[in-house]
Amino acid sequence: QVQLVESGGGLVQAGGSLRLTCAPSGRTFRSYAMGWFRQAPGKEREFVAAITWSGGVTAYTDSVKGRFTISRDNAKNTVYLQMNSLKPEDTAVYYCAAQTVAGPFSNILTYGYWGQGTQVTVSS
Repeated sequence: QVQLVESGGGLVQAGGSLRLTCAPSGRTFRSYAMGWFRQAPGKEREFVAAITWSGGVTAYTDSVKGRFTISRDNAKNTVYLQMNSLKPEDTAVYYCAAQTVAGPFSNILTYGYWGQGTQVTVSS
């Protein structure tokens, strides 16, 4: 059983910061990258950021570039999403996911394991 456990969500005012953490546990699994997605009420789940385990290659959706930073700590087997200059439109449930099939980072279908999600609410 593979589990991805997210933490770090919460309520913050616009302009504030939060750091999300994703810690995989359970049986060992292979993944090409780890990603963060988000889903706002009434909207589809969308790609936010991703990072490879081996090369440290990162990718971001345009709306978060310059504000969000994805990073990893291989020793702790943990992935982080530092979110700065938060905006009300960043409000969503944020999900950590493991990319188990090769493909574009933004392709949700290439992610085989998902966390339960953590709520991020940004007030104006």
